[in-house]
Amino acid sequence: MPSWGGPGGIKRVGLKAVLVLGAIVTLGYPLLVKLPFYQHFGILVLMYATLASAWNILGGYTGQISIGHGAFFGIGAYASTVLVSRFGISPWIGMLAGALVAVVVAVAIGYPTFRLRGHYFVMATIGAAEIIQVVFSNWRAVGGAVGMYIPMVGDSWSLLQFTSKAPYYYIMLTILSATVATVLWLERSKLGYCLKAIREDTEAAQSLGVSATGYKLLAMGLSALFTSLVGSFYAQYVLFIDPESVLGISISVQMCLVAILGGVGTVYGPLLGSLVMVALSEGTRVFLGGGGKGVDLIVYGTLIIVVALFQPQGLYRLATRLVATEGRE
Repeated sequence: MPSWGGPGGIKRVGLKAVLVLGAIVTLGYPLLVKLPFYQHFGILVLMYATLASAWNILGGYTGQISIGHGAFFGIGAYASTVLVSRFGISPWIGMLAGALVAVVVAVAIGYPTFRLRGHYFVMATIGAAEIIQVVFSNWRAVGGAVGMYIPMVGDSWSLLQFTSKAPYYYIMLTILSATVATVLWLERSKLGYCLKAIREDTEAAQSLGVSATGYKLLAMGLSALFTSLVGSFYAQYVLFIDPESVLGISISVQMCLVAILGGVGTVYGPLLGSLVMVALSEGTRVFLGGGGKGVDLIVYGTLIIVVALFQPQGLYRLATRLVATEGRE
């Protein structure tokens, strides 16, 4: 039998093998799966994985639980949609503009609310998101409660419109890759260690010279940036947005729960959580023929409770333990 350096080595080798296989399957997925529904499924998995990874920067590594991240998603969606619909500006530029606005709004929300702790901070983020949704619902210049349509012109890279779903898939994969690369960098950087220190004991971190508010604002800005990029992509993908669909609290809750299900404070937990969540949601919708609306939420909620009770560190930690166990056998 080869020596892998003990259980830790077995775990690392097994995890690397799984990650390499996963990367190969992910890259070739649209080439192997041609049906539009399954390609759409892949896009949804990538979207929620990115949203959960972005939320994880603030909620997982910094310990600041936000239920208002849907606001940044909506800002990105509206920024790109308004610029392309009203001014003919490319959605690619709209993505960058939306990300910039989202970062500014994130800092504006975070600076006063980071003085709060625990459930008070959670309530503040919900309140901020609700205010932004009300503003957009009554803002006639951006469609108000009716929303906005983006005219379909056919295949156009400059307008981020395609008749095939494969380009959308690879664009979303690129955004996810950038997000995961940022989280990997955080894992090994001084910023990441400071964020973890703040999460574990804010007072102790401050006593060592760590600026808790400053680092929290950096985490909030990074989290908002990637969340906004997904919002811009989503708007160009579905070609219609309204306050309920892109600013509703359900978006904030979903990205939070995906991260918790997969494993907060981990790089790959949100990816696994997204795969499970989207599979449950789309699977129940398809197999029940649309007649079981809400069943996916019941199943998903039950799974969250089971994970919280028996594996509070998330599915990723459970998966790594299983890989290590199989390797020892």
